[in-house]
Amino acid sequence: MKLALLGFGKMGKTIEKLALSKGHTIVYKSMSSASEGILTEADVAIEFSNPESAVSNITKCFDQDIPVVCGTTGWLSDYDEVIKLCKRRNGSFIYASNFSVGVNLFFKLNSELAKLMQPWETYEVAIEEIHHTEKKDAPSGTAITIAEGIVPFQNKTGWTLEEASEEAIKIIPKRIDDVKGTHTVSYTSAIDTIKITHEAHSRDGFAKGAILAAEWLQQKKGVFTMKDVLGI
Repeated sequence: MKLALLGFGKMGKTIEKLALSKGHTIVYKSMSSASEGILTEADVAIEFSNPESAVSNITKCFDQDIPVVCGTTGWLSDYDEVIKLCKRRNGSFIYASNFSVGVNLFFKLNSELAKLMQPWETYEVAIEEIHHTEKKDAPSGTAITIAEGIVPFQNKTGWTLEEASEEAIKIIPKRIDDVKGTHTVSYTSAIDTIKITHEAHSRDGFAKGAILAAEWLQQKKGVFTMKDVLGI
């Protein structure tokens, strides 16, 4: 598979290393100020840039009929327009707030737990997420996805960074040096606390999941998620 890497920071470099180890080829790389290679040679583009560049990178690929796997967060106010454009261009697109297989299994577990906890109104739900100090957006896209999996079962309308309320789930973001990503969902009552946690030990899980998604997306048309990739 010939890959384009749009964004070549820590994630891009990890994806390159693992993709090459699997026998794939990197035909194009773009950084904030430069690029190398030929984008149109790519079978699939993997986009891990920044919120300011994501939409233009995705659009450029749709214009060249290149499938896109996007893991950049912080740009989702434009998500609906990007999906419309993908459909108009008969393109191929997967967005995930987190491509780690383990995290996507955690998303499923989170929804199942939220459903199980629905009748037990004495428990207050909260989400804590911890990332490295270089992460720009807060809360993380992963934490938002976790909240969205809980909302339908808790009579909530969304999430908040302020104090929890009857309408919103509280998300607590923390930034600590060299933390790859830890997410905890807790249900707390006066009697006890129930917690589920996913802790990433390296970036390899995110990179492997993105490569898996790119392999899966080849020769397909439409808008997909990691649920489609993993069959869950």
